[in-house]
Amino acid sequence: MGNEWKKAIGNLRSFVGNATGGLRGGSNLASWVVAGTLAYFLWVKPSQELKRQQEEKAALAAATPDPYRYVEKRKPISDPQDTGLIYGKKNKPKDSE
Repeated sequence: MGNEWKKAIGNLRSFVGNATGGLRGGSNLASWVVAGTLAYFLWVKPSQELKRQQEEKAALAAATPDPYRYVEKRKPISDPQDTGLIYGKKNKPKDSE
């Protein structure tokens, strides 16, 4: 029973040692700090900045109206015709005899 535990702990230590590249002690910690710092500045931070810029761009695009959409600038002219058409031959009221 005790031998199995020792073997399991030895395998775990072996796995951790292999995963860290075989480094131990202070140099192991320093190498992990350097690797983590490089990973942050080369991959994590640029992707976060890109995502933030894209969100800002999307928010700005959503906030500003589309420059090509139609906007009514003035009130429509009331149509004096009976037909409701602005253009064309006007219907003049006939004089009663």
